[in-house]
Amino acid sequence: MSYHHVAIATRDMQATHKFYADGMGFELVRVEKASTGPDAWAKHFFYDTGNGEMMAFWELHDAGVPNDFPTEISTGLGLPVWTNHIAFGALDDADLTAARERLLAAGHQVTEIDHHWCKSIYAMDPNGIMVEFCTTTRAFDENDKKRALAALTSDDLPDEPPPGIKQYQPSV
Repeated sequence: MSYHHVAIATRDMQATHKFYADGMGFELVRVEKASTGPDAWAKHFFYDTGNGEMMAFWELHDAGVPNDFPTEISTGLGLPVWTNHIAFGALDDADLTAARERLLAAGHQVTEIDHHWCKSIYAMDPNGIMVEFCTTTRAFDENDKKRALAALTSDDLPDEPPPGIKQYQPSV
């Protein structure tokens, strides 16, 4: 089953729009504005991410919500930045390369990681959220499934081989 949308709060909708429109290549397709309580309102911005799925952002206008509320979905909880992140699908290596070049052209640092079963690129959005484009590079087999099931009840598994990591800096 697909998801309809993922919704995240932002403190800076202009910077968020620039990142997701220019860097990620997503089109802003809808906004809703509504009252959320006495003297409070919000705008909910929706970006088309493909396949009928969307990414949405809340812009809150509520005196009861602190202006400096945390937007980071990992570090805001005391976790490493890579734990909670949002991964978007890439069709293949060419699609991944195009996403990397778009992010770099928009001025964002990109990390590429070959996980030996998928290949990903990562960037940070203006809200402190790690975003990823990922393409699967090999089919899962029965050994993958057995290992995953065994990991539910045991930590006695060999580590995966180290991933291949490349860093890319924007030229702008």
